[in-house]
Amino acid sequence: MNNTQQIFKKTRLATSLSLAIGAATIAPQALAQESAEDKVEVIQVTGIRASIQESMGVKRDAAGVVDAISAEDIGKFPDTNLAESLQRITGVSIDRVNGEGSKITVRGLGPEFNMVTLNGRTMPAASLPAGGGTPNSRAFDFSDIASEAVRSVEVYKTGKAQIATGGIGATVNIKTSRPMDASESGLSGSIGGKALSDTTNRVGSDITPEVSGFINYLDDDRVFGVSLSASVQKRDSGATRAFVNQWRVNPYTGVIPQSPDVDANPASGPAVVVNNEPALGALFAIPSDLRYAQSDRERTRTNAQLTVQYAPSDALVATLDYTYSRQDLFEARAEQSIWMDDRYFAELTFDDNPNVAAPVVIRQERRELLPRDLGLAVQELNQVNENKSIGLNLEYQVNDELSFTFDAHHSTAEGRPDAPYGTWVNAGLGANVVQAQGVDFRGDFPIMTVDYNDVARGNLSPNNSLDAGDVGTSILDMNFNQQETEIDQIRVDGKYELDNGSIHFGIESRAMESTSLQSLTRRTMGNWGVENPGELPADFLTPIDFAQEFSDYNTGSVFNQGFTASARQIGEFAAQEYGFVFAADNPFATNRTIKEDITAAYVAASLEGELNEMPWNLLAGLRYESTDVTSVANVSLPSGIAWEGNNDFNVRFGSDTQDFALGSDYNHMLPSFDFDIEIVDDFIARVSYSKTISRPSYNNLSAASTVGSPSGPALTAGTPTATASSGNPGLVPQESDNVDISFEYYFGDTSYVSIGYFEKRVRNFIGNAQVVENVYGLRDATAGPRAQAALAELNRLGVSVNDTNLFNMVVAMENGIAFDSLTDEQFEAQYDVLPNSDDPLLQFTNAKPVNNQQERIEGVELAAQHFFGDTGFGLQANYTAVNSGAEFDLSADPSVTQFALVGLSDTANLILMYEKHGIQARLAYNWRDKFLDGAAVYINEPGFTEATTQVDFNVSYEVNEDLTVFFEGINITEEDLRRHGRSERLLWNLDQLGARYALGARYTF
Repeated sequence: MNNTQQIFKKTRLATSLSLAIGAATIAPQALAQESAEDKVEVIQVTGIRASIQESMGVKRDAAGVVDAISAEDIGKFPDTNLAESLQRITGVSIDRVNGEGSKITVRGLGPEFNMVTLNGRTMPAASLPAGGGTPNSRAFDFSDIASEAVRSVEVYKTGKAQIATGGIGATVNIKTSRPMDASESGLSGSIGGKALSDTTNRVGSDITPEVSGFINYLDDDRVFGVSLSASVQKRDSGATRAFVNQWRVNPYTGVIPQSPDVDANPASGPAVVVNNEPALGALFAIPSDLRYAQSDRERTRTNAQLTVQYAPSDALVATLDYTYSRQDLFEARAEQSIWMDDRYFAELTFDDNPNVAAPVVIRQERRELLPRDLGLAVQELNQVNENKSIGLNLEYQVNDELSFTFDAHHSTAEGRPDAPYGTWVNAGLGANVVQAQGVDFRGDFPIMTVDYNDVARGNLSPNNSLDAGDVGTSILDMNFNQQETEIDQIRVDGKYELDNGSIHFGIESRAMESTSLQSLTRRTMGNWGVENPGELPADFLTPIDFAQEFSDYNTGSVFNQGFTASARQIGEFAAQEYGFVFAADNPFATNRTIKEDITAAYVAASLEGELNEMPWNLLAGLRYESTDVTSVANVSLPSGIAWEGNNDFNVRFGSDTQDFALGSDYNHMLPSFDFDIEIVDDFIARVSYSKTISRPSYNNLSAASTVGSPSGPALTAGTPTATASSGNPGLVPQESDNVDISFEYYFGDTSYVSIGYFEKRVRNFIGNAQVVENVYGLRDATAGPRAQAALAELNRLGVSVNDTNLFNMVVAMENGIAFDSLTDEQFEAQYDVLPNSDDPLLQFTNAKPVNNQQERIEGVELAAQHFFGDTGFGLQANYTAVNSGAEFDLSADPSVTQFALVGLSDTANLILMYEKHGIQARLAYNWRDKFLDGAAVYINEPGFTEATTQVDFNVSYEVNEDLTVFFEGINITEEDLRRHGRSERLLWNLDQLGARYALGARYTF
């Protein structure tokens, strides 16, 4: 897309928005609006005004600090996704995946610190990391749940004795509709449809359908009712990204690695040119690579809920419900990458950042050496997320004073592969055509440059242009990830009415079991195009122009040639060509089960009265919980770490497995206290105190260790920096003492202003203890007798000592071949060095989680809501400021692991509303300030997500009493997302995002 097209596109978006919102002001006067009072009388929520009135009522009448969002009607939630709706609430911000709301952060505490319940029931979570890795998250993914069947969402920011534990940020309760919620008996329902257009789509359907329906039946005597809701939503989209995998930050010693030919004979080439050289001892950064990626995605989301209610008498109501959700995810992805080999720097230019000198211009040259590879990997995601929940609820009124509620449910969440070769397959491709390469980080977009040479390698049809004849295969990786979590929960709650309040009491039993499986199967195909360029059929590869894909940016002289391809097709081809099975292997590197058995009991007293004619309410409670934890890991033991070339290593696994099992237990007494008083009419002051807990993530509770590869040979890199990580089943939950003080003034049926202060003193935050130790008896082939003998021989011959020469000499001496008989690439392609019993034990820096941190978090929340008389116009606005001392120190030693809170940021929302004459319209602006998203994205290097804004709108028109048409847009200004490290120059990733539009209609009966 050229610049002219881009400008036209933006203008069109702005124009369509203006027309949509402007239509509200020129609507015909013939359709009179039903008053909010009438809606309340029939207990039927049908409009924006009534919806926010209901939500405001929840906030005003609640004990403690509670915010809520209510649906205008079934199928008319204000956003297409629950997470996107929750971001409108004061203090709530969201993480987005593929431009869509996924998980929430509340008051600066991220997804792991928040509990999600469905109709008061604790929900399981299963989250698979993209591209491999071990599933570990407890965080509920809101993208699994369509909003069509949701009645309301409540966010409890203060703890309650009655509420299940698990969230120190907040507890979010999703409430679905029940048959007896209907205001009238008989048959009622709605059916709706949308045509969705995602502007990022490249190869899928430009218009995809969303269909939803709801039907409710309640007999005339209100004894029996049944409701069914269902929805199917398809979405085709694309994603364009530039990113760096690793930033290596170290103190500057005045030495930049040089090309091997310069090391051997300094007169043969120039030294590295360093512009704006960092001061000695100052931190400076070098990237490992730069990559461009283009993804094409398909998503189908299916939701359904069946609810049956039976009330044989006024004293008993029985409710049976079943909830189902599923997401089918597919992604085809193509990468283009250059690797920064430390030996070939020709020029480096640094900026003046005081925390870390970041490179703004990098150039590497191969000089007299043969060209190296341009990475052209293709990947494929095949994944299913599935959630099921069945529950029974019995409400029994014993007499006028005493009532009981029995609730039980069995719920499961599963993320699993949808292909025999696993969740994620990576087919490595390469073209050995790079004679020189570089990156320019000076602009918003990182520009990759390549000096192209496809002649020196002897390609079949050299033409100095990337084509299928230059491309060969390398490694095929298949990641199999699966997580299944199930929860069985039984609760018995009682309530005894007093003259001036009530007593609440109850017991609960909750059993959680989460099993995670993960394996990486690696197959060798070709040799990065060194020996097999042109091996793939020409029709496998489709050219892509990355400069065109990054249409939001000035891409300058970027090297824009690349290919898209089917990773599945390449895997099937390679399986026949190289004789392997295109399927993921067992056993699993991770086979882990975490069990938690929780027993709880609580009692709470709710009292009300007056003090000097000021009404007050008090809720005080105490909850006791006992938890038993069992962690079992069946580990596929590493057989050794193979040295595959210069600084390339690969952890090999054999057939041996071993079980590791550990357990622990802990108890908690959790008090809570909420008091509010109406000082003058409609002016309410609140104070709350509670103690809440949040349990460790699953990976932190693992009973086994995971090992990584050394960063380089011991004899050239010094002490190898091999890393490992392990869990700690003895971890206890994070505990938070929470204080809230707020003042709220309600000056109309739909109008209020509020200000609140909160403080959380959290202890037992989880940090890392670094322990240097051997793991699984693994040995170091780079420090044993063979490596020592190779080092001595290199010195005898006067050959420079570096990673490549050391490896080649070990191979030559071990296999009886001449050191100079093969090229570097041939040594690496044909030989591996495996450790033996003569090699020393490899020492790992093993990171183990421990409860060793505490922190204070405080903040202020401001909110306002108002409709301006009978004009039809209204607004909602809020701002949250959050502060903590646990911030990342950008100037700290990169070898030291830091503790810092992830997700802490200020947030703001502004929503303009209009409702009159059958027109309903919203224009929503959301802002989130820059925040730390990872304290150790790579080793101890942080990641920051830069400040983001998003503008959404929704406008609908009631054609008649039953039919409504609507038009909505998400991220209509097409804001992109950018992440960086210690400096803004240290790019982690740049994601080009787009807008989504939907045109639809809904019919009610």
